[in-house]
Amino acid sequence: MTRFEAETTVGRALELHPAAQWVFASYRLSGCWNCASSVDETLAEVAAGYGFPLEKFLRDLNSLFDS
Repeated sequence: MTRFEAETTVGRALELHPAAQWVFASYRLSGCWNCASSVDETLAEVAAGYGFPLEKFLRDLNSLFDS
C-alpha cells in the first residue's frame, strides 16, 4: 500500500491523494500546492521548516488512506 513518508516530496504527496491539499491547509500550508519551489521539498523538510511534529503530520496524511 502507498503511504506518505518523511522522504515523500510535496509534489508526490499531492499526487498520492487528492485530499492531501486539505491536510496541508490544516497546517496552514495552503500555498504548498501553488508554490513552484515547494514541490521538491520533502515532508520532513516542510515539518522542520514550519516547526511542527513530522510524525503527527505523516499520521494525518496517512489517515486519508483509512477513509
